[in-house]
Amino acid sequence: MRIALLEALGTEGPLTATQAGELIGESPTTCSFHLRQLAKYGFIEEAGGGPGRQRPWRLIYTGLRFSDVSDDPETRVAARALHRVLRDLYISRIEQGEELRVDLPAEWQEVTGSSEYLLYICPDELRALDEQLRATLTQYRERLRDRSKRPRGSQPIELILFAYPRAPRRMR
Repeated sequence: MRIALLEALGTEGPLTATQAGELIGESPTTCSFHLRQLAKYGFIEEAGGGPGRQRPWRLIYTGLRFSDVSDDPETRVAARALHRVLRDLYISRIEQGEELRVDLPAEWQEVTGSSEYLLYICPDELRALDEQLRATLTQYRERLRDRSKRPRGSQPIELILFAYPRAPRRMR
């Protein structure tokens, strides 16, 4: 539910609990509780400007990065579980996106798709590369918060980056 709320706020901009509930098929009361929890842990904030009890919420940042590296065993277990949930969600959306892509105009088909790179890289280099990519991507974050900053003809495009070790190829 909280992932769905974060995604709704990302694609639709600031939303009240009622608006979010309509988008994700949940009650406003349930959404209100989960929105407050997301705010408590620093994922979202009140956007202000809502009349009366209508409180719109907005994302604080774009993207998500977390690690299972922790001294706390429960944190490691929770992070690994979240990683599996998100990985499966991303793979499902990649499959959906590939199906949608064939019906897009040629200009969108040319710039969407997939890229793959195999790098021989050390941890410091990978950390620096990750920081460079995040810096590049975060220059677009205001477009999630403020619809007026979205260029004409823009579409929500999800970019997912995985960095993982490759198993060595066995020689036969």
